Amino acid sequence: MATEKTTTETTVKGGRVLRGTVVSTKMQDTITVAVERYVMHPKYKKFMRRTKKYLVDDKGNTAKDGAKVEIRETRPLSKRKHFELVKG
Repeated sequence: MATEKTTTETTVKGGRVLRGTVVSTKMQDTITVAVERYVMHPKYKKFMRRTKKYLVDDKGNTAKDGAKVEIRETRPLSKRKHFELVKG
């Protein structure tokens, strides 16, 4: 069984809040955010870095590439977009 050590996730009343880095701003009103987490390997007990990318709603295209942002879980806005920008 893998043990997770998550430093980028907090839970609030509005849903999960994640911290990550903007990796793409090429879409209209949407950014791509990469969120990293550390997971212990079940056999070798080494911590590994795992990255997942989320599509995030960004009204007005305010975020820039490489910026550290906070995103919050929200209702489904499209097929793959379930987060909105909190801080950018």
